[in-house]
Amino acid sequence: MAFDGAGKPKTCIIGAGCSGFTMAKRLKDRGLPYDCFEMSDDIGGNWYYKNPNGASSCYQSLHIDTSKWRLAFEDYPVPEDWPDFPHHAQLLQYFHDYVDHFGLRETITFNTAVTNVEDLPGGRWKVTLSTGETREYDAVVVANGHHWDPRTPTYPGHFDGYQVHSHNYTDPFEPYDFRGKRVMIVGAGNSAMDISSELSQRPLAEKLFISMRRGVWVMPKYMDGKPADKAVLPAWMPASLGRKLARAKIKKTIGMMEDYGLPKPDHEPLEGHPSVSGEFLTRVGCGDITPKPGIEKLDGDGVVFTDGTREKIDAIVWATGYNVTFPFLKQDDLTPKENVFPLYKRMVKPGRETIFFLGLAQPLPTLVNFAEQQSKLVAAALDGEYAFPDAAEMERITIADEKEHLGHFYDSPRHRMQVDFNLYCRDLLKEIEKGMKRAKAHA
Repeated sequence: MAFDGAGKPKTCIIGAGCSGFTMAKRLKDRGLPYDCFEMSDDIGGNWYYKNPNGASSCYQSLHIDTSKWRLAFEDYPVPEDWPDFPHHAQLLQYFHDYVDHFGLRETITFNTAVTNVEDLPGGRWKVTLSTGETREYDAVVVANGHHWDPRTPTYPGHFDGYQVHSHNYTDPFEPYDFRGKRVMIVGAGNSAMDISSELSQRPLAEKLFISMRRGVWVMPKYMDGKPADKAVLPAWMPASLGRKLARAKIKKTIGMMEDYGLPKPDHEPLEGHPSVSGEFLTRVGCGDITPKPGIEKLDGDGVVFTDGTREKIDAIVWATGYNVTFPFLKQDDLTPKENVFPLYKRMVKPGRETIFFLGLAQPLPTLVNFAEQQSKLVAAALDGEYAFPDAAEMERITIADEKEHLGHFYDSPRHRMQVDFNLYCRDLLKEIEKGMKRAKAHA
């Protein structure tokens, strides 16, 4: 189905986190009709601490790893008095202020989940709600997030102690008291860094281990006295050269991971999604965190590691990432396999140009304002100003884009949707211009 702008297509937006409500604003600005459904009682999604819908991964002490300069929405600046790296409660308040400032709240239907999205002829959609009601739409925007379905690996043996995925970790005391316990964190991402740094403080865990299957580069939040993500390479510089310069700077600033007693990474900096922490390396250096290799088996009141050592463990926090799932989509071609889900401009399946996936990426540095940028193409397409290339061309470009964004990363589930934010946004604006020319040519 092509949106020709003659009749205004109506869109269903699934979710009212930062991806959903920035999409809603874009449609509202253009006068395009939409319904936005949020299964929880308020906006915020992943950044709504103790979200009653169970989909938030916030823990009490969480500060975002992206500086305030990089996460701001285009037309709504962050508060001037914010610290460089705001607390999750500040970010959520910013979201509320944005939604209220632009009059979006009354356009969102709360406590209502989308339970099924079925194909209709002509690329239209039949949407079933948790109320039992069904509605028909010309387009669907999927903005339900991808940090809510925890992925926990399985190992031989059994563990008798307390286990929790980082998704359900909230603080050191409730619902489990970690004080005086022998704790193991499994994983090497940002949540693993944050939670291990928190629990390893001496008044808390008696002993804290972190199990890492492979070495990772842990990036500081600050470099040269400034938030590290404020450094942006000039647009004219080839990405490969930029990465080479950045790697040299990173190594000079933080040294080698094995110097801290961590496993040596089998890749260079920026060949993997970097874990960011201003505290983790110090805690390891102070002896508060004891690195361990991967897990061989669970062993009742302890764990046996791949190097043959065994440690008595009281509690395990699995900081092992998420599955990308859409419970309301039953169509096989709209179901990711092992987090592999190639999309045109990380949004659209060729041949299905009426369903858009927003925020479905691992962008460096941030996901907060990523969909705000994507919404520019979506709104232009819905308004008839933008035309997609043919399916074969979309497939070709998608393969090239994946190589550009993923080619220098080692393969793992967390790297299968990786993008460079600046590179992506520059490319997106160019693509919108091309699509507008195509639309005029077809008119």
